[in-house]
Amino acid sequence: MKDYLTGTALTKYLKYKFDSDENLRKVYIKGEISNYKLHTTGHLYFSIKDENSIIKAIMFSSNAKKLTFEPKEGMKVLVTGTVSVYPATGSYQIYVEALEEDGIGNLYIEFEKLKAKLASEGLFDPKYKKPIPEFPMNIGIVTASTGAAIRDILSTIKRRYPICKTYLFPCLVQGEFASADIVSKIKEANNYDLDVLIVGRGGGSFEDLNCFNDEQVARTIFESKIPIISAVGHEVDLTIADFVADLRAPTPTGAAEMAVPYKILLPMIKSEIHEMLIGNGTWAFCEKHASDFGVSPIVLQNRIDSLKYEIQQYLNGIPLDQLEILSISKQKKRGIVVKSLVDLENERMIQMWNSERAVV
Repeated sequence: MKDYLTGTALTKYLKYKFDSDENLRKVYIKGEISNYKLHTTGHLYFSIKDENSIIKAIMFSSNAKKLTFEPKEGMKVLVTGTVSVYPATGSYQIYVEALEEDGIGNLYIEFEKLKAKLASEGLFDPKYKKPIPEFPMNIGIVTASTGAAIRDILSTIKRRYPICKTYLFPCLVQGEFASADIVSKIKEANNYDLDVLIVGRGGGSFEDLNCFNDEQVARTIFESKIPIISAVGHEVDLTIADFVADLRAPTPTGAAEMAVPYKILLPMIKSEIHEMLIGNGTWAFCEKHASDFGVSPIVLQNRIDSLKYEIQQYLNGIPLDQLEILSISKQKKRGIVVKSLVDLENERMIQMWNSERAVV
């Protein structure tokens, strides 16, 4: 009878073999840092790669605190550590004890060279930045047709500013042919009557995002007649496309937020909230200002309803550029209770009354 092992049993056995191997208790390797992440705990998570392989690595905060430099994506390093199996995934990784610089990876060198070249030519100069329209009616999107990025952009625009039309120009966002495809789709988009263009993709490693560090992509963005918002990766990711774009967003969702005009609507609500509450509510406000946005009162009313959480934050004194943007489902998941405008204004009036009494 065959003795079948569980996956857990096999992983434990492999871990034992790794941990008992003298050759793996102290290893010295060199390569490029990839997929670098600094965790809130202080631990460093990354990979060490060369031309043919990638090894996962972790450096605990106790060792990371001893570093005399800041690790960066694409940096060449010398690694000292122990190789073992991580039981939860059954994969092996190196537990880094010491990390030394070994120069900068080729991709990063090319990135810095191109950045310096284009900067010297003035492609990053603020005087060439085109303004983003306040009330766009036609928004173009250059990104992959599938994935989180396009879903986030479309859902955000639909929820925040459903009156505008969106046009997708699907393209490759990774790999050898991605840069040429991005250039082609930006040029194609410029043949349409668009108000603004979002160009980007979701997060990834430095190598994954490298198609946005292409010189032709940068020059095509610069030459675009349509204002472009770059939306490449996460907030910590910076590409050449971000420097040359008319506006840089930290994420694809952030780009959608920047493309639509809620930042103009909120101050208007704040300045007229007292009149709204003693009069005919938000409907009177919508009838008064719908033409300012080029929409019907009912559309503007729906817009205000979709912004209740942002309005609550803004009326509580949080600056526009620091508002937390959450979908309604995420608000519910976090147990956030969004108050009505009536309650918010009543609270504000009570606070003012209490502060006046305190002064007296």
